[in-house]
Amino acid sequence: MPWNVFWADHVLNNQELVNLIALRRALHRAPEISGQEIETAKTIQSYLATTKPDKVITGLGGAGLAFIYQGIETGPTVMVRAELDALPIHETSNVPYQSEIANMGHLCGHDGHMAILCGLAHLVAHKRPARGRVILLFQPAEETGQGAKAVLDDPQFAQITPDYVFSLHNLPGLKQGHVGLVKLGANCASRGLQIDLNGITAHASMPETGVSPMQAVAELMPALSALGDGGKLDDAFKLVTLTHANMGEPTFGIAPGHARIHATLRALHDSAMQALCDRCEAFVTSTSKKYGLDATFSYHDIFHSCHNDPNAIDILNRACDALNITIDHSIGPMRWSEDFGLFANHAKTAMFLLGSGADQPQLHNPNYDFPDDLIPIGAEIFHNAIREILE
Repeated sequence: MPWNVFWADHVLNNQELVNLIALRRALHRAPEISGQEIETAKTIQSYLATTKPDKVITGLGGAGLAFIYQGIETGPTVMVRAELDALPIHETSNVPYQSEIANMGHLCGHDGHMAILCGLAHLVAHKRPARGRVILLFQPAEETGQGAKAVLDDPQFAQITPDYVFSLHNLPGLKQGHVGLVKLGANCASRGLQIDLNGITAHASMPETGVSPMQAVAELMPALSALGDGGKLDDAFKLVTLTHANMGEPTFGIAPGHARIHATLRALHDSAMQALCDRCEAFVTSTSKKYGLDATFSYHDIFHSCHNDPNAIDILNRACDALNITIDHSIGPMRWSEDFGLFANHAKTAMFLLGSGADQPQLHNPNYDFPDDLIPIGAEIFHNAIREILE
């Protein structure tokens, strides 16, 4: 009997759905930003105790958790990842479970992603796989790009060694419950470039006795944007977004001797990102020398590109087909970035996009809220993928 027929009635029951929605809303009320997800991790660990995992790894890459469910026989290891962290943004929605923490909110849907994995835990607990292992990873610090690396660098990760790693992200603008599958390039590489221009301060009455960064800043800001003006999301795509700039001190008596510019760089591939970094640094260096300045550079929030494995995407495609879920193959790579791409160095990986509604506020908008109806859909897609590999 085909696996999708054999398991056709294996779904979340009503009480589990009620509990999962309550969990999602509790997480929504108590968001914690990257690197501070201690109470969130405790909530997840307490909730999943009833699913009786064979082992729980705690403190993974910080507040990370890995729940291990052993199959009946030895076989491949399939890991599914969700994110623990929220955003440092004040929530403006009027939902009764809105954030109770000032200037923090689950405005990217990670509360929903966690609830989906908890639903998946129920499905795995109903009947363990015939072989192999299922590992549910709750990863910290995705929003800063540091979490996946911290998990992979943690010596405890040696206990996991996955063969496949799956994840999802909800996608506003895509019809609710529909799925977007992107082959190969799924998310852009990105990083924050901080540029410091150092000159010499002077009395405001004698600016000619100093070295001001003013002209360099005026020249660099539009020129840096022109180095990456976006366009079609293909191999040549590059985007430079100026996000911050300041110069001197907020006084009237001092001509400035220092300026700082922040820019976010994006490219579809890591190699193109490196080329864009080199080009930006070369241009800034030549411009700063022209005006007698020293330039220094530092990089922050580094995200590598995320590429889906063709075999893993085919598995997700069949998992959706078995549930009669509409797949939108026109969805292309996303401009936003994900540290999930690092797991591709250790396993076959794939991320799918789960539509959260055509009229849904966009991710990181202050009034965003994850739709509860997506919880069983996401859990059952993951479960079908796991069953194909392990049954």
